[in-house]
Amino acid sequence: MPRDARPVAVEVPMRRPGWPSPFWVAFAVVIVKPISWLLIRKDWRRGDRLPREGGIIMVTNHLSWLDPILIAHFLYNHGRWPVILAKSGLFSVPVIGHLVRAMQAIPVYRGSVDAARSLEESRRRLAAGACVMFYPEGTCTRDPDFWPMEGKTGAARLALATGATVIPVAHWGVQEILPYGARRPRLLPRRTFSVQTGPPVDLSRYAGEPPGAEVLRAATADIMAAITAQLAELRGEKPPPAPMARPAGH
Repeated sequence: MPRDARPVAVEVPMRRPGWPSPFWVAFAVVIVKPISWLLIRKDWRRGDRLPREGGIIMVTNHLSWLDPILIAHFLYNHGRWPVILAKSGLFSVPVIGHLVRAMQAIPVYRGSVDAARSLEESRRRLAAGACVMFYPEGTCTRDPDFWPMEGKTGAARLALATGATVIPVAHWGVQEILPYGARRPRLLPRRTFSVQTGPPVDLSRYAGEPPGAEVLRAATADIMAAITAQLAELRGEKPPPAPMARPAGH
């Protein structure tokens, strides 16, 4: 499997679709890159599969509360800014709320009549050329061997409604730095953070189909299978025959 010889150098323009203002881009880079270089060794593969322009839906597995930061570094170095869907409660936290808004995050309203608002905003951002980043599992995996669980249907629903390209990205290693539920990272020795981008998920067989529950579940299963296939290559292991069900309430 070919690997990127080096990260792509990206010059931040005055303003690109889906990107924050240059001030906030610089602010994020100054914080994220030193943390990333301190914590990890990089094994980044097939970043050439990430389209540099146009609206895309990027889907990935979730291993740790730290992985959004490290995935953001990967995407930035390959020319994309991740528009992350974040819990709506974060937007009302002093200071943090201002930061997540500035970074162009989209609030997710769970369990309320406003739940569709996040998908509508995602649709608008896609039309403007953004890279909208989904964790289809909705939470860190609880699989004992860290394989992806069953996914929620939001990414599939958005993809079928817009026709946007869905790019699967798998990563591995961050769970050794900050395991789910841990409060303190394991800083030494430095771990390797591996990332691999897959080819676009083929959802063409659902074109023209009404987006009912059965279609959405099947398309979501295809998306999760694409993520799992990339993770299996990264790990050099065979995944389980079926993904673990999400815990109740997630």
